[in-house]
Amino acid sequence: MRWISVLGLLVLAGCVDVVDSGPVERPAPQDTPRPVAKAPTRAQVQQFMTVVERVEPVAERECRARAPGLNCDFRIVVDDRPGQPSNAYQTVDRAGRPILAFTLPLIAQVRNRDELAFVMGHEAAHHISGHIPRQQQNAAAGAILLGGLAAITGANQSVVDQAVDIGAGVGARSYSKNFELEADALGTVITHRAGYNPVQGAEFFTQIPDPGNRFLGTHPPNAQRIDTVRRVAAGL
Repeated sequence: MRWISVLGLLVLAGCVDVVDSGPVERPAPQDTPRPVAKAPTRAQVQQFMTVVERVEPVAERECRARAPGLNCDFRIVVDDRPGQPSNAYQTVDRAGRPILAFTLPLIAQVRNRDELAFVMGHEAAHHISGHIPRQQQNAAAGAILLGGLAAITGANQSVVDQAVDIGAGVGARSYSKNFELEADALGTVITHRAGYNPVQGAEFFTQIPDPGNRFLGTHPPNAQRIDTVRRVAAGL
C-alpha cells in the first residue's frame, strides 16, 4: 500500500531548535520564519567541542539505563551545508545509530554552554524516548484511517493518495508537542548530570520565535517548555 512509502519520508518533527527539526538528508519544514543565520566564532566551536565531551557520555549512560537494547552509541555531528538555518535535530543512520546534528548557525546562536548542553540533552532525549518510531506509528495509523475512509467512499486513486498523505501528516503531528515536552524533561536530567544548569539552558527559548499553542503545531509554547524544565530541575 502507498502509505508504507509515506513512512519512509517521515522524520522527527521535534527539537529544541529555532523552530523545527528533520533528518540529515532533509530537515523538516519550519512552522515559523527563522532568523538570519550566522557562522560561529572559533571560541564558539571550541565551546561546542567541550560540551560534546561532557554531554555525550552522560546521554549514553541515560540511554542504556532507560532503554536497554536500544542503540546508544550517539554520534554528534556538525551539519555544515551552506545556507542551513539555526537548527539542531535527531535522526538515525541506516545502521540505526543515533545522530545528533547541529548546524553552524545554531552553534553560533547559543549564548553559553548551559544552553548548548540543554539543546544537546534534549536531542538525545528524543532518541532515548523512542520518538521517531512512535511518530512513524502515529503517521501509519493516520494514513490507514484517512486513506481507508476515502477508499470506502469510492474515491478514485488520486483522492485516496491525497487522503493517505494528509492522514500521515496529521498522525505524525498528533503527539509532537507531547514529544517535545518529554524531551525537555529528560533533557533537563541529562543536562544536570553533565554538570550544566538546565534552567539557565532553557533560557534559549527566550531568543527563538514562540510557536504559540496552534492546533497540530509541532512545538508547544515556549513558556510551557521553560516551566517543564524548571519543574523537573527542582526535583533533581
